[in-house]
Amino acid sequence: MPSSLTLRAGPGALRLLRERGLRAEDVDVLPGASGGPKWLVLAGLDRVLFGEFLRQPRSRPLHLIGSSIGSWRLACLAQKDPLAALERFSAAYLNQRYPPKPPPSLVSETSARILDALLGPNGAEDIVGHPWARLHVMTTLCRGPSASEQKGVLVAGLAVAALTNTLSRRTLALQMKRAVFHTAGDNSPFAGLRDLPTVHHPLTRENLRSALLASGSIPLVMSGVHIPGAPEGTYRDGGVLDYHPNLHFGPGEGLVLYPHFYPHVIPGWFDKSLRWRWKASDHLQRALFLSPSETFISRLPHGKIPDREDFVRFGDAERIRAWNTVREASQQLGEELRELLATGRIVDQIQPL
Repeated sequence: MPSSLTLRAGPGALRLLRERGLRAEDVDVLPGASGGPKWLVLAGLDRVLFGEFLRQPRSRPLHLIGSSIGSWRLACLAQKDPLAALERFSAAYLNQRYPPKPPPSLVSETSARILDALLGPNGAEDIVGHPWARLHVMTTLCRGPSASEQKGVLVAGLAVAALTNTLSRRTLALQMKRAVFHTAGDNSPFAGLRDLPTVHHPLTRENLRSALLASGSIPLVMSGVHIPGAPEGTYRDGGVLDYHPNLHFGPGEGLVLYPHFYPHVIPGWFDKSLRWRWKASDHLQRALFLSPSETFISRLPHGKIPDREDFVRFGDAERIRAWNTVREASQQLGEELRELLATGRIVDQIQPL
C-alpha cells in the first residue's frame, strides 16, 4: 500500500538526519501554519508528536511558532497534557455551526468558545509556566484601512495590500506590522526578524487568550481584536503576513520540524495565487516537512483536505461528518510516523525538499 506520509528535508536537515536519525532532542523549532480546517488532516500526526515524540526529556527549549490555527495547535502542545488539550480542541472545533452568511461577531464568539475549550481551566498557566516549550503567537497589527471594522473600508485596504504585495511583500508594511507574543523572554531565536516590521511582546496569563484569538481572526470573517497591555491597535490573523511561517528560524544546527498540510509553503495570505513565492527558501535548510501524501488525500471525503469553503459547500451535518472522517483517517499518518521512528527507517523515506 502506498505511503500516507511524505517526508521532505532541506540539505541541512538531511545531513543531520543521516548522521543521527530523527531525535526529539535535535528539534529546535516547531512551526504551525495557518489554514483553518486544514489542521484536521494533521490531527493524527499531532497526537504522536505532541503526546509521545516531543514529550521526551529535553536539555534546551523547544520554540513553537505559529499563526492562526497553527498557534492554536501549538498551544495544545505547550500544556501539561497535550493530548487532553487536543481532544478538547478537536471536539469543540468539529461541532461549530453557523447560519448562512454569519456576521463576523458570531464567528468571533464561536471561535472564542472553541479557544476556551482548548485552554481548559489551566491552559494559560500551563503555557506561560511550561518548563521547556516556548510559545510564539504570530498576529498582524493593522493600521489605516486594514484596521477598520467598516466592511467597505476594510475591503479597500486589503485590496490595496494584495495589489502592492504582487510587487513586494515589503509593501505590506504600509498597513501592517508583525506582532509576536511569546514566552521566550530575551532568548527568542526570532528576535532578529527583519523581513517585515516586527515587534515582540511578552505572552502573559492576561493577554494569552486575546493574542491567540487575534492570531486566528481572519479579516472580513471575524472581528479585529484589541489585546490588553499591548500597543493600541487592531490585531488580526497572523496568517495575513505569515500564512505558512517561512522565516529565519534562528541560529544553530537543530531541526525545524514542520508538520504541514502541503510539501510547500505559501509565505503570506496574499501569496496564495503567486506560485513563484512558494519556492523553498534558504530559511528551510534545516526543515523536515511531514505532510500527507497525494494518495492519502485522494482517499479523503471529496478527495481533498478540509478548508473554509466547506462551510459554504456543505450543510452542517455533511461537513461535520466529513471532517470527523478526516480526523479519524489522519491517525494513519501518526501510525506511519510511529513505525518509522521505532524501526529507524525514517531516513530511507526522506526526499529532498
